[in-house]
Amino acid sequence: MGHLRVVQSELPKCGVSVPTFGSGLNRSRGSPIKTKTKKATRKGTDPARVRAIRKGLDAAYPAAECELRHENPFQLLVATILSAQCTDQRVNMVTPGLFAKYPTAKDFAYANPRAIENEIRSTGFFRNKTQSILGASKRLVEHFGGRVPQTMEEILTLPGVARKTGNVVLGTAFGIASGVVVDTHVLRLSKRLDLTKHDDPKKVEQDLMQVIPKEKWIHFSHQLIWHGRRVCFARKPNCAECHLERLCYAKDKTVASGR
Repeated sequence: MGHLRVVQSELPKCGVSVPTFGSGLNRSRGSPIKTKTKKATRKGTDPARVRAIRKGLDAAYPAAECELRHENPFQLLVATILSAQCTDQRVNMVTPGLFAKYPTAKDFAYANPRAIENEIRSTGFFRNKTQSILGASKRLVEHFGGRVPQTMEEILTLPGVARKTGNVVLGTAFGIASGVVVDTHVLRLSKRLDLTKHDDPKKVEQDLMQVIPKEKWIHFSHQLIWHGRRVCFARKPNCAECHLERLCYAKDKTVASGR
């Protein structure tokens, strides 16, 4: 007796449904084939690995802190606005003279914009920064008695202030862990260390907040910033001097992993 040939395209016409081989059924018994499914894991955020990263940063930068010079929360707010697309070193060269002329929020709020622009020109984007500083200062004077508020919700109402600036001011000036500062260094290192897969700073912050203990948020961000400025450069990171080299498997490493 010859083999019966089943043409799949003809099956619907006769109302018969016949599974083809490889459809997930056992060929001999017609029962489902048991297949092993791998549970999705995030190697980079394994708790033991994250603890090891924190330990390495603690060893390298036990005293890491904000490098923007300031004497009060308002000065830090202004300095942080100036630090956008600018080095802290440059900002620290500008702010002493700036704060000598304009020591309070009220002094900035009603200052001549052209005069402020000339003072901060070397920090770049000086027109936008002037607008933000004057706008934030005026709101502080008119709504907060000239004082920097101590909640993220309130500080985000200030013109020119987003979560990064809010986290810097709240964390450094008040010791309030409202989130994790995500600047260019934290963003770059978080991806290199495989602590996040995202490019959006807000999503990166949420990822870090999930794996770093809240009491470590402030110091951890300072440590990553220091590490990015001193060792883990955007181009040609100095992996040979890195405390985290054995934990890192970034594609742009400059030395082979010792693991």
